[in-house]
Amino acid sequence: MHGVTGAVFPDGANLMSELRETAMSSKAWPFEEARRLLKRYQKNAPEKGFVLFETGYGPSGLPHIGTFGEVARTTMVKRAFEALSDIPTKLICFSDDLDGMRKVPSNVPNPEILEQHLQRPLTSVPDPFGEYESFGAHNNAMLRRFLDTFGFEYEFYSAKEFYESGQFDEILKRAVERYDEIMAIMLKSLREERQQTYSIFLPLHPESGRVMYVPMKKVCAETYTVTFDDETGKEWTVPVTGGNVKLQWKPDFGARWAALGVDFEMYGKEHATNEKIYDAICRALGGRAPEHFSYELFLDENGQKISKSSGNGVSIDEWLTYAPTESLSYFMYQKPKTAKRMHFDVIPKAYDEYHQQLRAYPGQDLKAQLNNPVWHIHGGDVPESTLIVPFAMLLNLASVSGAEDKEALWGFIRRYAPEATAESHPDLDLAAGFALRYFNDFVKPTRKHRAPTDQEREALEALKAALEAYDGPAEDEALQSVVYSIGRERFDPMRGWFTALYEVLLGASQGPRFGGFIALYGVPETIALIDKALAGELV
Repeated sequence: MHGVTGAVFPDGANLMSELRETAMSSKAWPFEEARRLLKRYQKNAPEKGFVLFETGYGPSGLPHIGTFGEVARTTMVKRAFEALSDIPTKLICFSDDLDGMRKVPSNVPNPEILEQHLQRPLTSVPDPFGEYESFGAHNNAMLRRFLDTFGFEYEFYSAKEFYESGQFDEILKRAVERYDEIMAIMLKSLREERQQTYSIFLPLHPESGRVMYVPMKKVCAETYTVTFDDETGKEWTVPVTGGNVKLQWKPDFGARWAALGVDFEMYGKEHATNEKIYDAICRALGGRAPEHFSYELFLDENGQKISKSSGNGVSIDEWLTYAPTESLSYFMYQKPKTAKRMHFDVIPKAYDEYHQQLRAYPGQDLKAQLNNPVWHIHGGDVPESTLIVPFAMLLNLASVSGAEDKEALWGFIRRYAPEATAESHPDLDLAAGFALRYFNDFVKPTRKHRAPTDQEREALEALKAALEAYDGPAEDEALQSVVYSIGRERFDPMRGWFTALYEVLLGASQGPRFGGFIALYGVPETIALIDKALAGELV
């Protein structure tokens, strides 16, 4: 991931001034969010000396594609803010690792060793992998490794350290002093039955260490303690400071904002209904509620919500098997407030669109560049695209050529672009490898050629004759003109002609600009392909 350490500005004060002026009217959503955040401090700079962005993480499982999306999108807003203001910024990733383990995960080794630790904080549960001091520490390490792999710049916060170090003590004491006010905020959102047993405080049992979901018998503002009965009826009194209690998750959201002075946090729309609760608790504790951004959730190909437990949709490892990180960042940038289907078919489209935007970027004016997704993906430090053959075209080339390795694809590529090498065009070399993998896993099993209709057969024979007579350069536009002229005389609308080419010759419902495909695959090879189709050898 390029440019994650901050936005890159043009040289010179005048150009930087122009960038800021242009960014102030940009319709790109990260700039819209950044301008909203800038208004927060238009009178006075933050007392803490920086603007704080936060993302949260529940370490009960491994990081997933949603984790990437949240941090990537937050980083995009952070970069946009840096383009608008000289106020320093900071991004923290907060892990709620004091959360009690509610059930034993199904995807860990040695699950039997976890059974006796249910309801204990994840940082008090043994690591089933045997690598870290606790299961929470293991998952925190996985999160940090995950974020580091993608080059995100962040500071890591552990709830265990936050509570036990005393950093949270002042807010916890204030929560005791304002207990009734905060409880009133929460009780309005709860069913009557739940109201009877609810408390914002979850004490950790002094003996078992389990997180106790029990009502408080007493909350003392003089000693800053809480009193409760455990399941045996034994009464306990513990201080709220020093990691002896944690807050329920909704109060914890607001309290954390107040304690840290969080200025911006985004989250999925499932949190949107609780936003007023989080804000009210933050204000009740003397804090200023942050700016929010609620994004829509991802759907699978059937329109169902993607779930970690059901395994539908695309995992981050699966995406990165078939396309680079930047294509995933591009997908995350697009319309975050619209529910998007995230399945394997979207990968080639995202891959090619990302490179289309890269190629467009150098020729755009500043306004267009700041609206271009690649500015936000790379923080203004936008690389040059060396993908001179679209990913979709490489997929079709793999299909008709029967190529089994990258070198076979490069045989066609060199003829199409003699100057290209793996060293001079690394994006193209990378894409060739991804294309073979994607073709073998997704295209090949579903590829289905059909026989041409009488009309299509006549058109294909005409195309073959035109290609046999063609003596011009093997260039995309010239060959596209040949393909177009054949179809224009025989099909209305023209879509029927291109559908026939894809379904009869490529065994797919859609495909690339066919002139470009002929230029890449070769005129003689395309003639031979048409012969096979007319002879019924492809069906």
